[in-house]
Amino acid sequence: MKKLLFLLLFFPSLIYAQNKTGGINWISWDEVEAKMEKEPRKVMVDVYTDWCGPCKMMNNTTFSDPQVVQYINENYYAIKFNAEGSGEVTFRGTTYKNETYDANKAGRNGTHDLTRAIAPVNGRIAYPTIVYMDEDFGILSPVQGFYKPEQIMPILTFFAENVYKDKTWEEYTKAP
Repeated sequence: MKKLLFLLLFFPSLIYAQNKTGGINWISWDEVEAKMEKEPRKVMVDVYTDWCGPCKMMNNTTFSDPQVVQYINENYYAIKFNAEGSGEVTFRGTTYKNETYDANKAGRNGTHDLTRAIAPVNGRIAYPTIVYMDEDFGILSPVQGFYKPEQIMPILTFFAENVYKDKTWEEYTKAP
């Protein structure tokens, strides 16, 4: 009985530890440029904010799903980008910053210029947005909204496996 109780109490912590240590290999903008020189891959940018509930849910569910984690780590360089952060980012030779960032402000903050450059869909910015890029940092598509693991997997494969070059999203997702 003591062994069973020990396993019931100890086993969940093992699962938790595995999820925390075996997650997505998030890297910085500087790191991705260096890695691209050695091994070109597609890039996936998670554009989030600290106050965004769906961003947190996606991080805790979708980006913690073992199948999603493995697929992203094998096929993409993944960047987490705070859409309202204060840091400067140099991307494709241009330095972007958040001129309206206020360190004393709680909650929503100014929008980073890089967010405006890569994340709008039809002129609108929403969170979360996942921006998919090719091996030359060309923007393939920003995809807005919360996605469950089973919803994001087709999107990940659509870009990683170059399906977008021969089919539209509608053709790809159309039932056979």
